[in-house]
Amino acid sequence: MRLSLSQPIRCSVPGRAGIIGNPSDMYGGTVISCAIPLRARCTLEPAEHLLFQSPQRTVVPDTLELQGDEFDVCRVALMALGFTPESARFALRIETDIPPQSGLAGSSALLTAIVACLLQAQNELWRSPHHLAERVRRVEAELLKVACGYQDFYMAVFGGINLMDFRDKEGLGRDADEPLATVESLQPYLRGVALPLWLATTGGTRFSGAVHRSLRERWESGETAVVEGMAQIARLARRGRTALLEQDWHTLAQLMNENYAIIRSLGGSGESLDKLVEVARAHGALGAKLAGAGGAGGTIILLTLEPEKTLSALKPHADKIIPLAPFAPGLIT
Repeated sequence: MRLSLSQPIRCSVPGRAGIIGNPSDMYGGTVISCAIPLRARCTLEPAEHLLFQSPQRTVVPDTLELQGDEFDVCRVALMALGFTPESARFALRIETDIPPQSGLAGSSALLTAIVACLLQAQNELWRSPHHLAERVRRVEAELLKVACGYQDFYMAVFGGINLMDFRDKEGLGRDADEPLATVESLQPYLRGVALPLWLATTGGTRFSGAVHRSLRERWESGETAVVEGMAQIARLARRGRTALLEQDWHTLAQLMNENYAIIRSLGGSGESLDKLVEVARAHGALGAKLAGAGGAGGTIILLTLEPEKTLSALKPHADKIIPLAPFAPGLIT
């Protein structure tokens, strides 16, 4: 059955930054995460046949086999929802403000926007934002073969700033009775509060799945340092909730530093990220850690009560300085 559109369908979702607790979302942990003011967007428009479009180029696909390019997220979304190149009679356009492979969930955000658009084209409604987040994560894990947790997808759908509890989800979907995540929005308690948190990107690229896969394999093998480290990081996030709500920035910064120390000890950071953390702390930041996956590139999140001093010192070393957006909406359709 061919699917044609009578009018355009548009969706957008934000990227995210892990404030504290990441990457314990892959291990039944807890994370506090915040949206950023950068979004991924998908548009479906009427066309005679399937087209893939980005700001750089247009492709007429004759297969949905993965090609290792920017349109693989389109291919897996179409496959997951039962489309073929012959049945999809529309132009699928993707664009994003989120720096690629920066540890800010850019690919997960884009995949979420695409899946949401395609579901609307099929007149299929998701039962809840939780179910949509779970569905998109399965696409990335099973079809793109990415070792991924849950934080990115829940944040793409919910937006804002949330404490997300992933306890009993350490099996990553292997258990048919796995619960949905518990999501607590912290927005109502932070209105009028200027969060002293900023992001600095390295400008380097890395494939987060490779970073996660190594730690995941070590965790599954029972390596004590990884198992205990992830459990401790989750506890830090639950303590961080109290510090954040009480605006106890010194305690939150201390917890962020502990989070960073654990991940660094496990080999989950990288030279360029460590340099940004070092510069931030030397110039007024009370705390700094990875905002997402580490390795050869990515992003740090830092807490400073002297932003002019800290950010000025970081600019020569960082590719971009990005604020948080705790009131940014999640999925917009």
